[in-house]
Amino acid sequence: MPSYFYKARDSASKLIKGTLDAESREGLIDKLRKMGYMAIEMAEITEGVNKRIVVFDRFRRVSDQDLVMFNIQLSNMIDAGLNILTSLSTINKQIENRKLKETVTGVLKSLEAGNNFSQSLARYPNIFSNLLVNMVKVGEASGRLEAVLKRFVEFSEHQIDLRQKIKGALFYPAILLTAGIMVFLFTVTFIIPKFVEIFMKSGIMLPMPTLVLYKIGSCVKHFWYVGVFLIIAVYSGWKYYISTENGRFNFDRLKLNLPIFGALYRKVAISDFAKTLATLISSGVPILQSVDITREVIGNEVVKRVILSVRSSVEKGGMISEALRISEEFPSDAVQMILVGEETGNLDRMLNKIADFYDRSLGYTIRKLTIILEPSLLVIMGAMTGFIMASMLLPVFDMMKLLRR
Repeated sequence: MPSYFYKARDSASKLIKGTLDAESREGLIDKLRKMGYMAIEMAEITEGVNKRIVVFDRFRRVSDQDLVMFNIQLSNMIDAGLNILTSLSTINKQIENRKLKETVTGVLKSLEAGNNFSQSLARYPNIFSNLLVNMVKVGEASGRLEAVLKRFVEFSEHQIDLRQKIKGALFYPAILLTAGIMVFLFTVTFIIPKFVEIFMKSGIMLPMPTLVLYKIGSCVKHFWYVGVFLIIAVYSGWKYYISTENGRFNFDRLKLNLPIFGALYRKVAISDFAKTLATLISSGVPILQSVDITREVIGNEVVKRVILSVRSSVEKGGMISEALRISEEFPSDAVQMILVGEETGNLDRMLNKIADFYDRSLGYTIRKLTIILEPSLLVIMGAMTGFIMASMLLPVFDMMKLLRR
């Protein structure tokens, strides 16, 4: 039976894409009509272009935004009184991301086979995080699944917003730096050699700035493959080094101690730690399990080792704040607030306050970083431009002196 790639519209005129097996085009149209879709385009999948399109579509990643929208829809439908199977079936018809659609279909089949929702989600660890699975498990046990899902949505939106703030702050400097490098390479490989050729024919001795740029341009033009090889070799060596336990730890330690950027990395790690742990504790996940999941979520190896010491302390009946204080990786204000939260029994509330405080502080740090980076890059680019101009104008002055004689 042939397979078809189709595009269709649902009852809300939303575009749906996918593949179906059918005996003919008419059979495909009939299948889509029974599913509540109106076919607008279809093509039989062959070994050519259509096959490549489907293969490419199959490997699409599931973005954080896709998962947030999925959880928002699911929590709203459960809150409205629909059961989990009906909710997932309805949502699945509207999902455009093929990979997420196939995953949700697998979750539905698992539920129909008698597994609970958390077990079904756990079958797809590359899509649904351990954090979500454990929160759903608690929501199922307490009968407050919609509340747990809403709390997870808030957490996910917080994480996305945090990343976008950092990316947004670094976007302009990155573009500026890239443009500067491209202009420099173009100038030394194409513009400077033409000027040098004219100067040499005129018998003018090249000044040092012009000679330096000419040599750089010649090396880039004739030995670019050596540079590419070195970049690949260095990058591969670096990737291998940070894939080792000690390498990753040393690299993360370096990031935390960098001037200006170190404060940014540290505040992100503290905010992630506080928000994740607060979300899990407030959802009813046991404290030791919450600490373990938080350790998985945190990306910094230095902070992960601190959390490991926190787990050991809690397991022995100690306090989180004491383990954090001994590590000296967390600021004293955060440690003191966690201590107060432990003593008053409001640890999750205090952790949320810490996360909110460091989010605001992160905003100030990002603005400070932007204020420093942008003028610094402009100064560097100005110096580069001045050096290039000097390398071209100095021989011109020499030529004018020669002509006057």
